[in-house]
Amino acid sequence: MNKAFDLLDIIVRKIFGLVFKIMHKEYTDGVHEAMLQFVKFGIVGVTNTFLALAINWISLIVLEKMGVLVDNPSGQASIANVIAFLLSVLWSFYWNNKLVFVLEDGQQRNILRTLLKTYVSYSFTGIFLNTLLLYLWIDVIGLSKFVAPLINLLVSVPINFLINKFWAFKSK
Repeated sequence: MNKAFDLLDIIVRKIFGLVFKIMHKEYTDGVHEAMLQFVKFGIVGVTNTFLALAINWISLIVLEKMGVLVDNPSGQASIANVIAFLLSVLWSFYWNNKLVFVLEDGQQRNILRTLLKTYVSYSFTGIFLNTLLLYLWIDVIGLSKFVAPLINLLVSVPINFLINKFWAFKSK
């Protein structure tokens, strides 16, 4: 895995180094570490999205086979969504803790408190903020309901990163 991280480090350094050069800004080691951390957070997020979708679909199939709320498809979908949310946030927490918001030697983290904060942060950005923004984009501004979730990502991912970095994981 170190070779993959070395390659990722080189790619991030090249891309953001070029962007900063174009903007006539200095690309320091500190900026690089922050960019690399954000990219890792994004990679965890992408895997989280696919995992949540898979868990959701599997849950729907299992609930159907078990006969749970067969006459209530939205009820099944809600249960599957909750299961997917709970498990996918746990996945994100594990990988963010292991790869993104890594503690330095001698530092300690209260795992249960950090996990709870992670659920709160994902609930805020994934449910509250996204719902509010969907209303803004679709009902107030008039954007397409297919485009609005994409725009939400541009807002919610950086906010979620900052909440996780400075609150949930309390990383420098």
